[in-house]
Amino acid sequence: MIVDLHCHSTASDGVLAPRALVERAHARGIELLALTDHDTLEGLEQAHAAAAALGIRLVNGIELSCIWNGATIHVLGYGFSRDAAALQQAIGELREGRWSRAELIAQRLAAKGMPGALEGARAVQQELGDSGNAPARPHFAEFLVRAGHVRDRAEAFRKWLGSGKLGDVKQHWPSLEQTVATLRDAGAWISLAHPWQYDFTRSKRRRLVAAFAEAGGHALEVVNGMQPLEQVGGLAILAREFGLMASIGSDFHAPGDWSELGLYRTLPEDLQPLWRRFEHEPRESVAR
Repeated sequence: MIVDLHCHSTASDGVLAPRALVERAHARGIELLALTDHDTLEGLEQAHAAAAALGIRLVNGIELSCIWNGATIHVLGYGFSRDAAALQQAIGELREGRWSRAELIAQRLAAKGMPGALEGARAVQQELGDSGNAPARPHFAEFLVRAGHVRDRAEAFRKWLGSGKLGDVKQHWPSLEQTVATLRDAGAWISLAHPWQYDFTRSKRRRLVAAFAEAGGHALEVVNGMQPLEQVGGLAILAREFGLMASIGSDFHAPGDWSELGLYRTLPEDLQPLWRRFEHEPRESVAR
């Protein structure tokens, strides 16, 4: 079975509408898919309709932002109840924070002689598909390209939007423990997203995994796209040490980007796959 438990649509920072993303997944032979947009459930209704028409098993998914030890961390939730009160409240608060963040990014860019960034980024976002969420940094990057302030999106991130740059606005996210508790209240299976992408030492990464497991997390995203094999091996060791299941995903955002739906390294055979929790469930329980 081809599985992908990590991808993004225009409901957050992807470039394909939820329906188009599901259609692409189907064309690539994916049988079990989770749409995991950042801090929103907005794309799930359209994705479920497309999945039902094509015969793909779609799992409710989300990627929530949180803070651990001063760093922004991402946590993936699966198979939850979409109308859970705690989850709806958390998403509402995150949405407000993302709009405040987008406004501050635009203000900072305007102060450097690049006005109209919020409206421009929003226009880019709406070209891809209408969303009630705030534009994200990729949308700002495309605006900067179109306005002639940079040559390409890579330069936009390198000069203005990347880590530590003017547009890298920190937001007040909930704690890791609060986020895991919110997902558990919603009945979710919970995975720590791309643990190797955080700029941590090995010992700090191990402490993060320990804190995640202690908070009640269920799995590590051991495989994230075509990451180096030594990273997969290192995360597999942590999954074994803390008795966690393993999840896999492409972290797909756009065709021709650094990842592709269903394309990732092989999961070590001795690990317990998280998706076994979904592949035999009735479709109505997966899509609740």
